[in-house]
Amino acid sequence: MLSERDRRILEAPNFASVATVMPDGSPHVSTIWIDVDGDDVLFNTSEGRVKTFNIRRDPRVSISAFDQGDPYEQVVINGTVVDITRDGAREHIDRLAKKYLGLDEYPWLEPGERRVIVRVRTRNVSEG
Repeated sequence: MLSERDRRILEAPNFASVATVMPDGSPHVSTIWIDVDGDDVLFNTSEGRVKTFNIRRDPRVSISAFDQGDPYEQVVINGTVVDITRDGAREHIDRLAKKYLGLDEYPWLEPGERRVIVRVRTRNVSEG
């Protein structure tokens, strides 16, 4: 479902925004680092954040990413969260830190912080 162009945007160190649904139905948007696994989009976050609360209640999300070198090159993914796991989350945030910061380890891990990997199954894709 993801085109070569979509993958290029998602696999590069481009920031993305994820929109989740608040309990009152309004959107909540936050900036994320992204990863791709097949046609699924992955992001890493902490337990206790608004987006984590929202996706456990309503798994529908939209993710928008654009090429930082050409912001008119955009991909918008509508999908459903199909998995939230702590397994491998620390290693995953370290890989994302390498992608986005050039660092071997994520520098802002707080004591006791519980990271999770969120897997979004792509439902449809548009170019913005």
